[in-house]
Amino acid sequence: MTPCGANPVSQGVDIRPGQRPFGRVLVANRGEIASRVMRTARLKGIETVAVYSDADRESPYVGEADLRTGIGGVLPRDSYLNIEAIIAAIRRTGADAVHPGYGFLAENADFAQAVIEAGAVWIGPSPQAIRAMGNKARAKVLMRDAGVPCIPGYDGADQSDATLESEAARIGYPLMVKAAAGGGGRGMRLVQEPVHLSAALKSARAESLAAFGSAELILERAMEQARHVEVQVFGDAHGHVIHLGERDCSLQRRHQKLIEESPCPAVDAFLREALGQMAVRAARAVNYVGAGTVECLLAPDGQFYFMEMNTRLQVEHAVTEAVTGFDLVGWQLDIAAGQHLAVTQEQVQFTGHAIEARLIAEDVPGGFMPQTGNVLRWRPSDLARVDHGLAEGLPVSPFYDSMLAKVIAHGATREQARRKLALALRDTALLGVKTNQPFLLRCLEHPAFIAGACDTGFVDRAIGQGLAADPPPDAGIISRAAVLALGGAASGAVQGSMERGLAPLEAHTRLRAGDDHWDVWVRYPQVAGTHWTARLQALDVEVEVEVEVEVEVDAGAIPSKTRLQSRDIEVDADVIPSIYVRDGQTLHLFDAGRAWRFDVDDPRLRQVRANVSGVLKAPLTGRVAAVHVTTGDTVSQGQPLVVMEAMKMEHIVTAPFDGTVGKISVAQNDQVRSGTLLMTVTAPA
Repeated sequence: MTPCGANPVSQGVDIRPGQRPFGRVLVANRGEIASRVMRTARLKGIETVAVYSDADRESPYVGEADLRTGIGGVLPRDSYLNIEAIIAAIRRTGADAVHPGYGFLAENADFAQAVIEAGAVWIGPSPQAIRAMGNKARAKVLMRDAGVPCIPGYDGADQSDATLESEAARIGYPLMVKAAAGGGGRGMRLVQEPVHLSAALKSARAESLAAFGSAELILERAMEQARHVEVQVFGDAHGHVIHLGERDCSLQRRHQKLIEESPCPAVDAFLREALGQMAVRAARAVNYVGAGTVECLLAPDGQFYFMEMNTRLQVEHAVTEAVTGFDLVGWQLDIAAGQHLAVTQEQVQFTGHAIEARLIAEDVPGGFMPQTGNVLRWRPSDLARVDHGLAEGLPVSPFYDSMLAKVIAHGATREQARRKLALALRDTALLGVKTNQPFLLRCLEHPAFIAGACDTGFVDRAIGQGLAADPPPDAGIISRAAVLALGGAASGAVQGSMERGLAPLEAHTRLRAGDDHWDVWVRYPQVAGTHWTARLQALDVEVEVEVEVEVEVDAGAIPSKTRLQSRDIEVDADVIPSIYVRDGQTLHLFDAGRAWRFDVDDPRLRQVRANVSGVLKAPLTGRVAAVHVTTGDTVSQGQPLVVMEAMKMEHIVTAPFDGTVGKISVAQNDQVRSGTLLMTVTAPA
């Protein structure tokens, strides 16, 4: 292989020794990335070791490993962030290599050093390179010295408010406040005007200290209408560095990526070469070994600026695999074993287009609130690649990241890849946990995305135009839900009716979804195979719709398929498979990329709704990060009272009106379930 070029002066960063073949790799991570790494390792004849917290004991990835061992409690600090526990697991299982996945300790130089000192091969860049690029302030100094363009800003050692305010005035508004020691959107704040800077500095410091153990901040000019473009790089220990093209990650919410694609729609061959050369130069500046990603902002005028380097495999590596045909995890394993890069830069070819969507446990209309729950049904599509760590019957925990799965589609063109991904999302059924699936579909079908014209501000702008709103169920969905809700009793009733020669029976149920409710009457047929008629009445608007529902009935079985026909709705005449589950008094129904949840009321009972005015309950399951008030405090409407944290996201509970704080039922660091009483607020008499 022809070297891509000699390494320049490396700023004191040396290529790490100790690369060697290995036969047993411990994956210091969980979920879909643990499964992903183990799948490739086993194809290479390498044994795998899974580590798990108490919460993950039954997770699918654990059962996929050759060996498995527990490393501690449910909280990340007690398990996946516990370096001593993982080093003990290495020794206990005889692992001679460690793959960190992404997240947790993947970019922790102390962990990398501890693995090496334990005698195992570290599958990643050297601890020195991780340290060099892990601090945004020091990384920008290195990059400027290497001739890499950086976003204008401030990354100095003086962290006083006075200095930061002065530098902010010099940079100009809007600007970004960022945690110097971390990434992933933690400790990041957009500041539009000087009056908001002080509060942004305070909150960013607190979040950065909690997440990364450092309160150091940097300031950067906020580049409006820019794209988030990143370049995949690979280096080996023999001085070779190449790039594998770029990915567009502009579709984001709260700095968390939602949809990624390769190549970027706004990058031509000339710009791709310039971006690639910049990324290779950045990697060489620290003698980079392994997989890494150089993240940039691409301005509308075509100028690009270095933001940071992620010294690990990325969540979105699958789209690069799709357009290059390379197994990037396989490359990581080979390079860590001391092998040369598999190809030269000239041999890298790109084929077609790939797009990835992240399926996330969150309530989009409810403000992208993280969600938990049990997986009641899981049917991933076979129309695209689906990387996941889900299994029916297992919970989605509040202790870890809210991403559940990645759906990746590849096509000859961008439009083909987009259509394939949309089809795959409509075909991927998940019941029991609320997700962003309908939102992803609306994004894929938005004219701006179809045109390839999205920048990092697209989602926030589109939300203001209704992108986050889920439409209500139509008559067909409600009627099908009613038939399925009554199905178990109905099939028995049909059999009894036919056996006794009785007239058709009619049953009534009431379905609720949020604040809406519908009464539905279902008339059972006298002969199996004939139509069941569902009469739907929406009580809030007094609308009545007749819908005929043909159901396949087996004796004593719940109907499995329905055919919908109506004078008021147009439904495909083909038989529609019903993926659903009845969980107590709740019916979960999947249809065309959306999971519906209906509470099934017993019409003989009245639902009594408590008056919860002034009673503040936890909106999600998670940790109480802060309580800002004490009993007896006077508060104003909208004032922050409690900060909750779950799945790496913060949610602020505010005062519903002016009043006085009554009983406070939680304290900082308490772990609480959704619906737990937090405190009461009493309105003035």
